[in-house]
Amino acid sequence: MWEIYEHSSLVKKLGKIPVEVLKRYEKWKDIVTISGPQGLKLIKGFHDEALRGQWQGFRSSRLGRQYRLIYSIEDKKLYVKVIDITPHDYRRK
Repeated sequence: MWEIYEHSSLVKKLGKIPVEVLKRYEKWKDIVTISGPQGLKLIKGFHDEALRGQWQGFRSSRLGRQYRLIYSIEDKKLYVKVIDITPHDYRRK
């Protein structure tokens, strides 16, 4: 079994996130708790991927068309730290 730790700033944001995104987040947590991050690779809808650049060392999963979950795996076993759930900005800069 994997343990999931939520960053304190994430806990404050959860009340402002749409209900459908929260439901997918709960499903994401169920999958990770049982199967670890490897279980996310079996479900293409989460589109789990490693991040690059300033977020190198973190991973991202989709929780909907717009929302992304950012997390890290620490100690390479049984510990997942959820950093943020944020709407993805698709505008070009």
